[in-house]
Amino acid sequence: MALRRVKPPAMAAPPLLTLKDIALTFGGTPLIESAELAISPGEHACLVGRNGSGKSTLMKIAAGLVEPDRGVRFLQPGTTLRYLAQEPDLAGFDTVLAFVEAGLAPGDDPYRARYLVENLGLTGEEDPSRLSGGESRRAALAQALAPEPDILLLDEPTNHLDLPVIEWLENELGRTRAALVLISHDRRFLSGLTRATIWLDRGVTRRIEQGFSAFEAWRDNFFEEEERDRHKLERKIADEEHWLRYGVTARRKRNVRRLGNLHSLRKERRDDRRPVGTATMTSMEAEASGTLVVEAKGISKSYGERTIVDDLSIRVTRGDRLGIVGANGAGKTTLINLLTGKLAPDSGVARLGTNLSMMLLDQARAVLEPTMTVTDVLTGGRGDSIMVGGHSRHVIGYLKDFLFAPEQARTPVSVLSGGERNRLLIARALAQPSNLLVLDEPTNDLDLETLDLLQEMLDDYAGTLILVSHDRDFLDRVVGSVLVSEGEGRWTEYAGGYSDMLTQRGKGVDARTAQPRGGARERTELRGEPAAGSSRKKMGFKEQHELKTLPVRMRELETGIARLKTVLDDPNLYARDFARFEKASSMLSAAQAELSAAEDRWLALEMLRES
Repeated sequence: MALRRVKPPAMAAPPLLTLKDIALTFGGTPLIESAELAISPGEHACLVGRNGSGKSTLMKIAAGLVEPDRGVRFLQPGTTLRYLAQEPDLAGFDTVLAFVEAGLAPGDDPYRARYLVENLGLTGEEDPSRLSGGESRRAALAQALAPEPDILLLDEPTNHLDLPVIEWLENELGRTRAALVLISHDRRFLSGLTRATIWLDRGVTRRIEQGFSAFEAWRDNFFEEEERDRHKLERKIADEEHWLRYGVTARRKRNVRRLGNLHSLRKERRDDRRPVGTATMTSMEAEASGTLVVEAKGISKSYGERTIVDDLSIRVTRGDRLGIVGANGAGKTTLINLLTGKLAPDSGVARLGTNLSMMLLDQARAVLEPTMTVTDVLTGGRGDSIMVGGHSRHVIGYLKDFLFAPEQARTPVSVLSGGERNRLLIARALAQPSNLLVLDEPTNDLDLETLDLLQEMLDDYAGTLILVSHDRDFLDRVVGSVLVSEGEGRWTEYAGGYSDMLTQRGKGVDARTAQPRGGARERTELRGEPAAGSSRKKMGFKEQHELKTLPVRMRELETGIARLKTVLDDPNLYARDFARFEKASSMLSAAQAELSAAEDRWLALEMLRES
């Protein structure tokens, strides 16, 4: 009988990156005690945990940027790895495109750099020194993606991205062959991309071979089991203490071991690290507003040739939950200002209802001066007490509700993380009575648990809510209707949350003004090239150069105007030297006209840069 050779089962590919028994201590406090990480080829995993749990630090250790106190990091030889930091450094590059191209390896397609830059909403010609924080992160994301590495470590890649770019990035990462490790607070983004979850909790990592969509139920079950074990430990200690009081005296020598066990149980209880507390969010509601909160009839607003709002009519009544979505530069903040009366429309009428107490949470965080302390932000520098719901509370007790430690009360705002600043602003906003909450990107930098608490607070809020957000899951959970930018100043309201809007509209938020589909436009979009006739104008190199040099020219003109005015101030000049008087007057008129034109041009370019 002939022997048949049996093919051995295929061996799983060894991990490209391995972290084993990682530990790190900051300032005497263990941040990471026992972390493990193994990333195989093509694997898509997320790294989750509370703000301050050490996720970004563990990611930096994985990237080789931070040396742990203990443990082993192993990267397979020849493996290429790219890391997206939360605060990228673009110094030393003349343009964004040069910075992105610097990430390419020899033999990589140079066109990919421009493809990524343009799809992330940049031109490539921007001066890195003049970029906003969001633009810098988009440039850094393009550089990380450009070489198509073996491993991508992305820390909050969706921060400062608008909905069209988030959805584009989700599709781009879904097609990549690279192994992914993602940190993000965007539930929809994580659920769509990941197939494994690493949870960093109290310095220890735990892993499940399922994507983020299964994580929260698993985490909650884990906490329930942990609480049951804690109760069992408490009961066991109580039993042993009872024995110690009443049963040990006659058998002291024979029960030394049992007494030692009791000491061990007590030590186990002392050393037990419980989960970090959750924020306690309670909004202070004012008296009920009138039935009508906001009514707009045919309002329009334009800046130069650019139309932000065109003939919009909308009615918001007490208790409504209105979400506003659109691409960056669509005019969402301008629309909020029109609806809340901070900005007058060019045409049409916008009016507010009666008995309104409005609280606006601005995404710009303009109220947080870097030198102010946490206490000063809440109290205005007036003592250590804050009025919450008509009752005085000590500021430290109120800060604990929002997960601030007592020692942080005197901390300057400048040293707070982005998530801590956002929590502080929310604490400040919720302490003030209101019946109309206007929240402009409130979810930025919040961890998932704090997002849940914010959602619950908004669910219980009896007033009216107007919300701007790029978080699709948060919109689905909170709002009752969505107002969407259709391009060219047109806005349409859809019933339901973001997913309901997708069903009714048949597509997501537009990155560009809607144009007929198909043909050359569709082919250029597939290649990532800018579409012809796109209404979203971007600054070219000449415009950027002009924006830099105009302030210098305006100062020169102001100096010349002052000098000419000094000459013309001579009361005898007209009679003494008419020709000089006439020449100086002509030059003054020309300089003033040129200064006015330069100021208008600078303002137009600055608005274009901001959009």
